[in-house]
Amino acid sequence: MTVALTKDNFESSIESGVSVVDFWAPWCGPCKMQLPIVEELSAEMEGQAVIAKVNVDEEPELASKFGVMSIPTLILFKDGQPVDKMVGLQSKDALKSKILSQA
Repeated sequence: MTVALTKDNFESSIESGVSVVDFWAPWCGPCKMQLPIVEELSAEMEGQAVIAKVNVDEEPELASKFGVMSIPTLILFKDGQPVDKMVGLQSKDALKSKILSQA
């Protein structure tokens, strides 16, 4: 299960370990294609990484803070710091290998 992040729980959710945050919006076509991939990844990586999502319409400050210009954008965090940014639709295998390289 992916965690829905807001500005209130963002820092505490990604502060330790490896996290992937999917910046998305309900009206975005590619985001709708990315979502099942992110959900599947979340189930597979449970206990190894936090998989979360941010609705950019509801949390514009977070999108702005991390320079999200187009969606979907997925940002990989290690101990609270962004280490990789992927723009556009990502395959599960690509995301998984990036997570494992940070673990």
